[in-house]
Amino acid sequence: MNLGSKAQRKLFVASFVLPTLLLYGVFLVYPMLKGIYLSLFDWSGGSETYNFIGLENYKNMLHDDVIPKAIRNDYILVIGKVIGFMIPTLLLAVALTRFRIKGAGFYRSVFFIPNVISVVVVGVLWRFIYNPNIGFINSFISGVTGKPFQFAWLGGKWSIFALLPTSIWAGIGFTIILLIAGILNIPESLYESANIDGAKQWQQFWNITLPLAWEQVQTSVIWIVTTTLSGSFIIVSIMTFEGGVDNATQVMSSYLYAQAFHYGNFSYGATIGVLILVIALITTIMLQRLMKRETIELT
Repeated sequence: MNLGSKAQRKLFVASFVLPTLLLYGVFLVYPMLKGIYLSLFDWSGGSETYNFIGLENYKNMLHDDVIPKAIRNDYILVIGKVIGFMIPTLLLAVALTRFRIKGAGFYRSVFFIPNVISVVVVGVLWRFIYNPNIGFINSFISGVTGKPFQFAWLGGKWSIFALLPTSIWAGIGFTIILLIAGILNIPESLYESANIDGAKQWQQFWNITLPLAWEQVQTSVIWIVTTTLSGSFIIVSIMTFEGGVDNATQVMSSYLYAQAFHYGNFSYGATIGVLILVIALITTIMLQRLMKRETIELT
């Protein structure tokens, strides 16, 4: 290959890579660096003056009683969603691929429908489901027991747990599709050999399906963690009006939004954003190390 063709190939690759890197820098790297920069100032968001205060916002955050609650709630959602996503999705993905269920394609579409619905619509829908007076859950319990039942699912101390079914229902379809794609890439000959050797279904799952679809499992878990830590504020804001009673459902992202856009404290909001970034990076790195396995190559 001559130099001209090498240069043309590099130019061709660069023409696709550079626009992506530019968009990545403009919409991700720059806002991240800008947020770190703003956290060192006292800025209301509308003022033209920036008062440099150094690490004062970080010191204030150490004495903010809401921050520990928000971090706790974030990790309740993270742990609950990882368990609530992965166990059902693994079982459903295996059932829809290995058990030859009739109409499997239809069921895949049904499970994916919540993913294409607006998060705002999902939040409003589930807020009505949890309504203590006319909600489906209380009405169902009243119908079963024959006695009036009214419980404020979104107004109590532990209402953060009521957000888990909503979050799981809204996003489970993406994980199912991802795992199905990984399972379908496993050669059928491996399962045929396992059947000849007398391996049962759970043995095939544990020794064939799970190891060979582990990359998809790992990707799903990382996706759940990052989207939960950075994007739970929408569900929280819609269903519990930004934090609930005594910040019972407050998460870091919703607290960031409240500080920046309700109280006009953009610099403190940026400081919370830096905390979210650090926690997300640490959590992701730890998960990658804990879930790291040798890649199995199929020949």
